[in-house]
Amino acid sequence: MLAFSPSHIQVPLSEGHRFPMGKYALLAQAMRQEGWKVEKAPPASLVDLALVHEVSYLEAWRQGTLEAKAIRKLGLPYSPELFERSLASVGGTLAAFKHARREGYGVNLAGGTHHAFAGHGEGFCVFNDLAMVARRALQEGFETISIIDLDVHQGNGTAKILAHEPRAFTLSLHGAKNYPFHKEQSDLDVALPDAIHDSDYLKSLAEALEKLPPKPQLILYQAGVDVLQGDKLGRMRLSFEGLAKRDQMVYNYAKGLGVPLVYTMGGGYQADIQVTVAAHIQSLKLLAQYHS
Repeated sequence: MLAFSPSHIQVPLSEGHRFPMGKYALLAQAMRQEGWKVEKAPPASLVDLALVHEVSYLEAWRQGTLEAKAIRKLGLPYSPELFERSLASVGGTLAAFKHARREGYGVNLAGGTHHAFAGHGEGFCVFNDLAMVARRALQEGFETISIIDLDVHQGNGTAKILAHEPRAFTLSLHGAKNYPFHKEQSDLDVALPDAIHDSDYLKSLAEALEKLPPKPQLILYQAGVDVLQGDKLGRMRLSFEGLAKRDQMVYNYAKGLGVPLVYTMGGGYQADIQVTVAAHIQSLKLLAQYHS
């Protein structure tokens, strides 16, 4: 199995910053130990990013001229390293898409940056890899795409960017009372209560999958693990078993349609970072079973 990762790029964050940047390198190391080939994610070009982002926003990143309020909204301090890593994070999803076209699956050990809008970033998301790859796939001849976003937080940036693109269907299962507090409109939003357990969550997901367009040609999967019980930003109570069943439902759905699937990480904010990493390892090992 092959995956792409931007973890070779080190981003300076203050000690105690709540964004768990270390999870990416830990996951890449763990998947190599599992026998996966993990390659450095190539950087996305500004031409690629201009498919979904305003040129002025891209230039502000390139020149290092982001305003202070934009940095506060993002939640991460500006640095050249963050810019470089963000290009690679999006590039990893693009590389995963290219691999999925050939092999039926693609994996980015990052990405899922669904809070990035056309002209600003927020919620730790600089550029929107899901929206960009969706646009790129449409350019390359894909006629219908489904984005299945199962992060605990609504994919507001993706929904907004693709709001007027009928060929890209956005599904978001998320916490009704969780961030972002102003929700955008996805093609299908399923707002769930705090403290939801496995059975109710999985029932909601099964019902949502039945409402997706019948014949997508590509699935982009935002596989956030912040739905797990104990997540600092999550508020849901899924178990590891429930998370496994969630992923299996998505993988079964894609396999049943016979279409390529691209996996992106999304969120995970456990106090013990190893729990977040273990959750992604489980998800990826299950994916390998479906493509062995």
